[in-house]
Amino acid sequence: MQNFKQDMMQAYEMSDLGLLNYFLGIEVSQVKEGIFISQKKYTKSILQKFKMMDCRHVVIPLAANEKFRKDDGEKKVNSSLFRSLIGSLLYLTSTRSDIMFAASLLSRFMQEPSQVHFGAAKRVLRYLQGTMDYGIMYKFGENLNLIGYSDSDWAGSIDDMKSTSGYAFLFGSSICSWLSKKQSVVAQSTAEAEYVSASKATSQAIWLRRIFEDIGEKQKRGIVLYCDNKSAIAIAKNPVSHERSKHISIKYHFIREAQEKGEIQLHYCQTGEQLADIFTKALPREKFCYLRERIGVIKQMH
Repeated sequence: MQNFKQDMMQAYEMSDLGLLNYFLGIEVSQVKEGIFISQKKYTKSILQKFKMMDCRHVVIPLAANEKFRKDDGEKKVNSSLFRSLIGSLLYLTSTRSDIMFAASLLSRFMQEPSQVHFGAAKRVLRYLQGTMDYGIMYKFGENLNLIGYSDSDWAGSIDDMKSTSGYAFLFGSSICSWLSKKQSVVAQSTAEAEYVSASKATSQAIWLRRIFEDIGEKQKRGIVLYCDNKSAIAIAKNPVSHERSKHISIKYHFIREAQEKGEIQLHYCQTGEQLADIFTKALPREKFCYLRERIGVIKQMH
């Protein structure tokens, strides 16, 4: 590490300011166990801005299996205020991946938010009020293999029946890349929705593989990508022979080529162990807390 630092200082005009502690609102704590990143100060500023510092906290950001629609018949609220809140939550997801699904879901209603949408956003703030000390912990001495998880919530959007894609990539002990986003096409089956999600995750896996190689952490084997749908895995291995895959856009079929090149390995996992589930739907308390810990979002150790 010392030689790397010296090489950098010779190559670029720079000064050594010591260990990183704070960068663009992200707090970095380097301790004996590893590196902990959080946004506690930024979280406090959000709660103060929206007058929620003294609110009662909740254990999960969204009620389990809660659904929203654009036209829910409720009174509309100030869209500028709502957009400001959602924008703040989205920036907070830099270290709080546990609120990624909630922030992504609520961002779909920024044009004409209702009291229901604003109430759900305030619930996320109540969740943050009770978890301000949380962040991502990267432990030293962990196995530095990149592992991915891909999942989807079929037809989760009531307004247009589109599905939500989610993926999570873990490097060592904790999450390093994640996504929660509504798919651009309407999936006609759970297998198709999972296949589209796996394709997005494959694209990210290839990009991460190259980034890690650039920083000296080359992955010797194909990145293992876990999916909890056997039909989607079967389509990925042989899309030509499946009737159900004929209508799927060609751009999603590159996943097979990535497997043949050895860049990824698509494996099956039980639904209960699907870490990307936290990025596709609102979960019950027990499962949410379990997955939150599995992806490395924990309370700061003092």
